[in-house]
Amino acid sequence: MSLKRVMGLMVTAAIVVPAGQVLAADMPVPQEDIIAAAASEKSPWQIRVRALGVVTEDSGHVNGVSGSDLTYSDTVVPELDITYYFTDNIAAELILGTTWANVDGDGAIDGADIGETWILPPTLTLQYHFTNFGKFKPYVGAGINYTIFYGQDGRGDFKDIDIENTFGAALQVGFDYMIDDNWGVNLDVKKLFLEPDYEVTTNTGAKLKGTAELNPWLIGAGVTYRF
Repeated sequence: MSLKRVMGLMVTAAIVVPAGQVLAADMPVPQEDIIAAAASEKSPWQIRVRALGVVTEDSGHVNGVSGSDLTYSDTVVPELDITYYFTDNIAAELILGTTWANVDGDGAIDGADIGETWILPPTLTLQYHFTNFGKFKPYVGAGINYTIFYGQDGRGDFKDIDIENTFGAALQVGFDYMIDDNWGVNLDVKKLFLEPDYEVTTNTGAKLKGTAELNPWLIGAGVTYRF
């Protein structure tokens, strides 16, 4: 084969190979590959529905009354939380629910029937999710709570009760056990640091003030759904 013939073949190959690469790059991605890739991507949104036990610390005092203490009723209520995943590990969770509490005297004021209130404690936590345990997905979190007291009524010797809305810190630990890519079961424990000031008015018009040391444990179990 002549040198001219060899050079001609080399030039032809140099032209054909890049052209083939360009054509391959321009070929459309099969539709089924696009659908499969989209299906494999997790949504950043997740919701949970839990049954929530609210267990208070049962402490507090009336200013100026030595040995005074307070107790509060514990409750079980439904709760909804919404989670947004920034990454596979980092997420933010908003916890929504409402409960009520009876407020009674203890210690030096044992037997005093003080009042009742509804409590709305929206809580926002920043969480770290561990992802190296397969279907078992534990997490820890910390955040802030703002508790709103509403529907407050005095009872017995008290005609009025006013508990101040207040901020508090929140700590959280829990886990999801995922049954499949979307559904799972959840166990969650939170501790709220919540000590609002309050004022009560007796039937004679006298006003008493103090601090209600609620500091509740929120113990929840329920169902997880990841979109």
